[in-house]
Amino acid sequence: MEGINIQWVGHDGYRLRANNKTIYLDPYKLSQNYNNIKDADLIFITHNHYDHLSIEDIDNLINSNTKIVCSYECFEALNKKYSKNEIVTLNPKEKSVIENIEIEAVSAYNTDKNFHPKADNKIGFIININNLKIYHTGDTDIIPEMEGINPDIAFVPVSGTYVMSAEEAAKAVNELIKPRKIAIPMHYDSIVGSINDAETFCNKVNVCKTEILKAE
Repeated sequence: MEGINIQWVGHDGYRLRANNKTIYLDPYKLSQNYNNIKDADLIFITHNHYDHLSIEDIDNLINSNTKIVCSYECFEALNKKYSKNEIVTLNPKEKSVIENIEIEAVSAYNTDKNFHPKADNKIGFIININNLKIYHTGDTDIIPEMEGINPDIAFVPVSGTYVMSAEEAAKAVNELIKPRKIAIPMHYDSIVGSINDAETFCNKVNVCKTEILKAE
């Protein structure tokens, strides 16, 4: 996409390249391509579950200058290992500017299951870079906080079980998130969910372009 390079690295994980910055979101079970790559300028972690806060994967990406942005519940585990790195913690609705990138934390929680309680303050992220607004929803169901974000790009979970189903995710995109450019499915083909969920999601989204990325 013009202005940004987006790579899906599997599950909820992405590698973004824009403005000479390399950004990772929720890296988990990275391929061998990322072994000891140490190229992260920023690493975003939405919450403390093992498939989002993965020390093994962060170890391959982090260098002495890497900054970490995370929910408060992640701080203790990250600071224990990476105390020499700058770690920025955010609650929902809190904002920060790091490396000239505007960042806002957004609520991410379940409404009809108990894996991601609202009280935990797990988050998604809005990242503004290169005149693009990117919304990584985190692990969530359909929630009212999605309305009005109106991102250019949205990364949305589709597997069901722990997060929205493909049908629910499409409803969230069509009625609340309303991306201006593209919606990209995530949270499948790893722990739960399959390519069929991603395809169902894409078939049901009607407000923007969709694309299924191949994990790299």
